[in-house]
Amino acid sequence: MYEIPQVDLRHIVSKTEWQTRIELAACYRLMVIHGWDDLIHTHISARIPGTDELLINAFGLAFEEVTASNLVKIDVEGNILDLDCPFEINPAGFTIHSAVHKARHDEQCALHLHHTDAIAVASCQQGLLPYSQYAAFALASISYHSYEGLAVNHDEIKRLQDDLGDANFMLLRNHGALTMGKTIGDAFMHMYDLIRACEIQVKLLHSTDQIVRVDQSVIEGIKGQAKIVHTGLTGGQKAWPAMMRRVKRQHPDFDH
Repeated sequence: MYEIPQVDLRHIVSKTEWQTRIELAACYRLMVIHGWDDLIHTHISARIPGTDELLINAFGLAFEEVTASNLVKIDVEGNILDLDCPFEINPAGFTIHSAVHKARHDEQCALHLHHTDAIAVASCQQGLLPYSQYAAFALASISYHSYEGLAVNHDEIKRLQDDLGDANFMLLRNHGALTMGKTIGDAFMHMYDLIRACEIQVKLLHSTDQIVRVDQSVIEGIKGQAKIVHTGLTGGQKAWPAMMRRVKRQHPDFDH
C-alpha cells in the first residue's frame, strides 16, 4: 500500500528520452524546493523531442518521489504507452496538458500549478497588473481561461486552446497558472517569473494603494531586452544548468 513500485529505465530508453526524463524529474523536485507543489496534484508534462510522446508524473506520487524512471510515457490522448507500466495518470489533470500539447507542437513543456498567489491574481477581474519586472515578462505573453470546474470535460479542450493562443503564460481563473516552454528550463523560468509577479502583486495590494506601474512601452520591448541580457539564449537555457545542479545537491535521487 505504501511502497512505490521500483523501475529503472536508464538503459532501456533512448538517450533523448532519458535526458528528457532527467530534466522533467528535476523540474518536479524544483516545485518542492520552491514550495510550489500541491500534495499529489498539478502536473508538468514534456514532449520527448522528435516524437509525439509525452512524459508526465504518476498519479499518487508526491513530487519529491518523482524520478526519471517513474515518469509515465503517454500519447497526446493520455494513453499509457508502456504495457508493463505499474503507474497510472490523473485523467482530469491531463485534459489541460492534452489540449496545449496538441495546439503547441513547437513547445516541449507545459507546467501547471495551483500556487496560492497565482490563484488569487487569476481570480481578480483585473488579473495580472504591471507592478514589477517579473510582471512585465509575463504580460508580454499572457492569456486567461475561465474556470469550468474539474478539467474532465472534453469540450473544454478547444476553448482552452483558443484562450492560450500563442501565449507562454496563462492564468486559469479561480484555478492556477500554466506556462509553456520550448524547453523544460524555459517553462520553469516562465513559471518562476509568473509566480514572483503574483506574489509581489498580492503583497503590494495588502500594503499600499500608491503603486507605480511599469510603462506599457517597457512591456512591449522587454522580450528584446531579455535577448540582449541572455546573449541570444533563452532565460531557461541560461539558468537551467544551475537549477539542475541545485536539484542534484538537495535531491540526489531524482535522476534514478
